[in-house]
Amino acid sequence: MTRVIRRFSTTSFAPALFLAAALFPFGGALALDRDGFSMDILVGGTPLQEFAARGTNYVEALKNRDYSVRLRNGSGERVAIALSVDGLNSIDARTTSASAARKWILGPYETIVLDGWQTSSITARRFFFTSEERSYGAWLGRTRNLGIVGAAVFRERRPQPMSLERQERRDGPGKSSQDSRGSGAPSAPAPAEGSVRPEPSRDLAATGIGQETNHPVREVEFDSEDSPATVLEIRYEYHDALVRLGVLPKEDDRCGDALTRREGARGFEEPRFAPDPYRRRNR
Repeated sequence: MTRVIRRFSTTSFAPALFLAAALFPFGGALALDRDGFSMDILVGGTPLQEFAARGTNYVEALKNRDYSVRLRNGSGERVAIALSVDGLNSIDARTTSASAARKWILGPYETIVLDGWQTSSITARRFFFTSEERSYGAWLGRTRNLGIVGAAVFRERRPQPMSLERQERRDGPGKSSQDSRGSGAPSAPAPAEGSVRPEPSRDLAATGIGQETNHPVREVEFDSEDSPATVLEIRYEYHDALVRLGVLPKEDDRCGDALTRREGARGFEEPRFAPDPYRRRNR
């Protein structure tokens, strides 16, 4: 049996630990959705627009702005969700496999909004967009997975019916079924960082650990399946990087290429009088 955490709920019994946070009604905003589970990035409570490109989903990072991650369980059963930001688990900041990660628990059709990394049983510190150099990952010395938010959704393991005869053959003589279960196989160790760490950039987006916020949690029991039912990933970059990647066009509807516009300016065109807006209005 696994134990998990929620906000008023997540942790795991055998190596995986889970957390669950405060639950909120889902507002129906567009989000990355797969198999009935969804994730989106909120700034000021509003979801960032997502761009599907290069086989993944992107959002535009807004420098120095706090953000939150909203997760929705669209199924009729409890699920556990491992959430990582820049490759760091949102509960303990460790880098592990999804199955070994501590997880958040969501009840049927529930939604949670996670504002930051859990730093105690009652507090978290906010996610905010910053440079790689100033990121939480750089402070921890783990910079291999900056610029991505990932959520792995695990269903609850269903008990498998087993006849008494099959149970005795499996356990063998003199061995009880309780002994045969043991404490479970140990989880795989966290992947080791390479001997050469990527040098953080001052121009590319990453996530910092910011202001403290109230976020009480507690542990609950949850026995998760070994493999995730689905994985949701959103990559984030600053505007210039999205343009360089081809995710956004060089001239987009919001601002256009102002320098190119200025280079095409001319002092004189067709001679004519200045238009009179008042005269046009009175016609």
